[in-house]
Amino acid sequence: MFHPRVSFTIPLPHRPALQLGARTFVMGILNVTPDSFADGGRHFDFDRAVAAGLRMVAEGADIIDIGGESTRPGADPLPEDEELRRVLPVVERLAVETDAPISIDTYKANVARAAVARGAAIINDVSGLQYEPALGAVAAETGAALILMHTRGRSREMYERAVYGDVVREVTAELGSAIERARAAGVSRDRIVIDPGFGFAKRAEHSYGVLAHLDALAALDCPILSGPSRKSFLKTVLGEREPDQREWGTAAAVTASVLLGAHIVRVHGVGAMVDVVRVADRIRAAARE
Repeated sequence: MFHPRVSFTIPLPHRPALQLGARTFVMGILNVTPDSFADGGRHFDFDRAVAAGLRMVAEGADIIDIGGESTRPGADPLPEDEELRRVLPVVERLAVETDAPISIDTYKANVARAAVARGAAIINDVSGLQYEPALGAVAAETGAALILMHTRGRSREMYERAVYGDVVREVTAELGSAIERARAAGVSRDRIVIDPGFGFAKRAEHSYGVLAHLDALAALDCPILSGPSRKSFLKTVLGEREPDQREWGTAAAVTASVLLGAHIVRVHGVGAMVDVVRVADRIRAAARE
């Protein structure tokens, strides 16, 4: 009923390798920003951010993804020095206080390099190496795993470029190009993860189309990360409501992601989504019995 999920071993600096495939990993989102679309700057304070990260691990998060710049559509770019000021203390503290791998959500090469030096093991690039190609060299030099997300254009223009003939085919092909950019920069293939980028340069119908055919991305032979959590495309079904009121819709999208082969799901509400993932994983297992 469900396509088999290929297993991958992702080597990491600072931490044991990720063994992906047997179960779905949960990545907790920790926004150290005053203007996050999903949590309204709840974790902008250092102590609150650290406490939130530790709570996510206690609730079952396998990875903590720390970001200092909002990448919501229309957001303004953040100066590099401010991003460093926001994220580095949190990365450093959580890398010491938990065994969970730390991911740095950035497209800036210098931010990524500094974060890995302080204990981050994964670089999560929303641009797929389009904004700062030098980021690929940082991943190669540091040995960090690299998540390549699909998008088109910058935050202020991405919806203008949300024009597709065959969204699944085009997203797959463009992620393939991102993998080629990473390989050309020296990143080993066994350190690459791909993310279809729900809501990024995609209107709601595009995000639903890619989610419904998530298993098509298996053709790229890389682990798949799915990040539908609280995204605006859910509003077309749920109606107008604040992001933190979209958890039931998120649960449905996370379940679909697991059943269609995602190796990692990236979520805000870790505790509830860990339960969702465990049940969805059991459904996958039952289909093979």
